[in-house]
Amino acid sequence: MLRIVSLIASASEILSTLGLTRHQVGRSHECDFPAEILALPICTSPAFPTDGSSAEIDQRVKQRVADALSVYEVSREVLDELQPTHVITQTQCRVCAVSLEDVERALTGWVTSRPKLVALEPNALADIWSDIQRVAVSCGVPERGEQALEALQGTMGEISARACHSPRRPRVACIEWHEPLMAAGNWVPELVEMAGAVNLFGQAGAHSPWMTWQQLVEADPDVIVSMPCGFDLARTCAEMYWLDRRPEWPKLRAVQTGQVYLADGNQYFNRPGPRIVESLQILAEILHPEAFEPALEGAAWRGHVELAA
Repeated sequence: MLRIVSLIASASEILSTLGLTRHQVGRSHECDFPAEILALPICTSPAFPTDGSSAEIDQRVKQRVADALSVYEVSREVLDELQPTHVITQTQCRVCAVSLEDVERALTGWVTSRPKLVALEPNALADIWSDIQRVAVSCGVPERGEQALEALQGTMGEISARACHSPRRPRVACIEWHEPLMAAGNWVPELVEMAGAVNLFGQAGAHSPWMTWQQLVEADPDVIVSMPCGFDLARTCAEMYWLDRRPEWPKLRAVQTGQVYLADGNQYFNRPGPRIVESLQILAEILHPEAFEPALEGAAWRGHVELAA
């Protein structure tokens, strides 16, 4: 009998897509989709306060990492009580989710069920597909993985074909953190290209890079999409003062033409799972409104309306 603990939000969504949610017995504090997993025991917690501004959170994370401390904690006791057969974690980013090292420490000598550790490695779009299949194979349902990939890739192919049919190829800057400034990397540059646009910052398959305001000014993008890691739409909106109160901001082409958008990075762009399809859909709606109905506007993305100082 499968008893699965997911310690990554994207993995919980992968389990749902594979029809395995009924076998999930535990989750991380960040796992919040689908809704039925919210009643499951929580096995992790952040090791520092996650409230405060972008700059304050950045400082706390950097201090923990500098001190060789984890930014998350795993409850060995809860894991042992759950007696899992499988524990899913990741190796991609020690800041974004519970790390492989955290889980290995928690499992060593504590979890008597000796669960199988499934470590996902999402760096680029192809890795997301590999991870979905990895979970499917590890849980004994490889055929469901193949079916899921066919459906997800098919939908994304259709979205991309429609988006790329447009003769317009806007130059896009995707912002993953406000203060200090960071561009989106990993799979996001691929999504921008699939959406029929030109990605200005960040490289496919590489970690999100820090950037300077001078770089943003010199690139002068046609479109800016803010998608801070871990922030929902409301919090992204509340943190926009880091950008729109800068003296360089009003001079940017995207600002002058009203092409600045906010997206729910927490639920979509920062989660390397099945809803990567919706992430592509968001970009398509933003970049090609003539071809796509704004089905996700309001819930997943919105235009930026600047407030008076």
